[in-house]
Amino acid sequence: MKPRPKVQLVWEPKDLTRRDWLLSTSWLLFAVASLVGTLFYVVRFLFPNVTYEPPLQFKAGLPTEFAVGRVDERFKELFGTWIVRNELGLFALSTTCTHLGCTPNWLEAEQKFKCPCHGSGFRKTGINFEGPAPRPLERAKIFIDAADGQVVIDKSVQFFQERGDWTNPDSFLTL
Repeated sequence: MKPRPKVQLVWEPKDLTRRDWLLSTSWLLFAVASLVGTLFYVVRFLFPNVTYEPPLQFKAGLPTEFAVGRVDERFKELFGTWIVRNELGLFALSTTCTHLGCTPNWLEAEQKFKCPCHGSGFRKTGINFEGPAPRPLERAKIFIDAADGQVVIDKSVQFFQERGDWTNPDSFLTL
């Protein structure tokens, strides 16, 4: 029998140097972090996104709380609504610009709503008169609750001026 030839190993085990240990540990930590990150996003995908939406119907207070000729901004942030009182009564305007959906600001000194995004301007009545906004602001249904006499705004019902909806008695509260 012939003796087998001696096989030479290309890689011979040796003691790990500090550099090799650091490199191996770094790659191991990277792999674990990648796995944990991927696992986090897989688990996150299984749960739905839930956002808070304010109620579409809310009570705004008694009609006597609204001053004639003023725009009430108390409900702008929470409910997205301005309540305007003129000599005839009350109406509720949406705070969403009809151009691209930004929130205009009420400028008391100029007596107009001005959108900071693209410069659309709206009169106190909600009619657009400057900038790129294609149509007036929407109005919401407004009525008085028979039980306690408070003004109720229902944003689920919207009225559009260009369709003639502003003549609807639900879009304006006569006082």
